[in-house]
Amino acid sequence: MLSLSIIQKIAVYVIPLIFAITLHEAAHAYVASRYGDDTALMLGRLSLNPIRHIDPIGTILFPLIGIAFGGFIFGWAKPVPINFARLHNPKPNLFWIACAGPASNLVQALIWGLILKLSMYISGYFAMPLSLMAQAGIMINISLMLLNLIPILPLDGGRMLYSVLPNDLANKYAKIEPYGMWILIILLLVGGLTFIIQPLYTIIVNAILTLIQN
Repeated sequence: MLSLSIIQKIAVYVIPLIFAITLHEAAHAYVASRYGDDTALMLGRLSLNPIRHIDPIGTILFPLIGIAFGGFIFGWAKPVPINFARLHNPKPNLFWIACAGPASNLVQALIWGLILKLSMYISGYFAMPLSLMAQAGIMINISLMLLNLIPILPLDGGRMLYSVLPNDLANKYAKIEPYGMWILIILLLVGGLTFIIQPLYTIIVNAILTLIQN
């Protein structure tokens, strides 16, 4: 991506970031409602209104730091509440509810890939901003998808792992959840997240870029 000022970076990244986080959380809420838990629906979380999902620190502060300094874009939204008692089959249902968020990010990355391809055929003032926004959309969504697939609670990958473990192991594993965000922040500060995510990130982003060039 071209060298941009901080203001330009924010302008390019803000729309893809809002969509990435909003649709991620709405996907969780939608799948939960399909499996019988309408808690998120009743609380207004089955919504495309980003205000209902925004966490001031996770959705605004941390992503802005990543965008401004060119580092890993690390962020989160308010978690969608899940009432296990309302799910038809709690543990298997939880797997698909957790999976829905990262899946939405993959779909969005592919859509931004199509928009990037479209921008190649557009001339005039909007071609470059659209291309930059599409590139940002791909990068943000693949980053968030891979981040959320890390098997640490309370991330989606942690919930997916919890759902497939035997009950006794799952209960022991769940005890690390209060420390999960601290583990992630430490990994971020020491460069562990980049080490874990970068290889897969590079493969997937390059695959999308190769796909749209054909």
